[in-house]
Amino acid sequence: MYNELQKSFLDGQTFIIDKPYEWTSFDVVNKLKWTLLRTLKLKKIKVGHAGTLDPLATGLLIVCVGKHTKRISELQSEIKEYTGTIKLGATTPSFDLETEIGQEFDCSKITTEQAKDAALKLTGILDQMPPLFSAKKVDGKRAYDAARAGKTVELKPNKIEVESFEITRFELPEVDFKIVCSKGTYIRALARDFGELLNNGAHLTVLRRTKSGNFSVENALTVDEAVEKIQATAS
Repeated sequence: MYNELQKSFLDGQTFIIDKPYEWTSFDVVNKLKWTLLRTLKLKKIKVGHAGTLDPLATGLLIVCVGKHTKRISELQSEIKEYTGTIKLGATTPSFDLETEIGQEFDCSKITTEQAKDAALKLTGILDQMPPLFSAKKVDGKRAYDAARAGKTVELKPNKIEVESFEITRFELPEVDFKIVCSKGTYIRALARDFGELLNNGAHLTVLRRTKSGNFSVENALTVDEAVEKIQATAS
């Protein structure tokens, strides 16, 4: 039989985490799961996240425990908000800082108006080609595994919706943004397309998820705070 503390977690809890830079989403899940198993003295407990964040992204990660894992699909489908920085004048194979710069371009003549026009063209319902360096599955394998091995895979476009793409700072070569979008949107791919619409190159240098549905990163815990909160329940 389970005690009251064990039952409270098995019946379901949700943690709102501010994912650290360079941690994978699975790193966060594994850290909390290990803490729960050790603290609650359980042999197993379900833990999962609702929406992957790239290692180089930070921000809101919803982690579900116990029976709350049944809500993951519902939570993943919520509208999301991101802020970040796109750097014009250069491309990378991964469309972010994971890979080295490939091509370089002169971006000095791009105007604020042109940038805002490109952002406007990237709003609404779009057919978006996912990045090769992504967790997208092709024939049962992650696309990024093939990309990192120097292989190519055939990706198909996803139907997404970008509700808004706002330019919040324009200081070449950097452009800050706030994007509100649907599930399945790759912000790195929007950075790629943003550069192409400006007849230039672009890649993502900063990305932070600030909202997902009714959850906000302002109310999130750090990983250490979540660990301490779990451990405090047993004291």
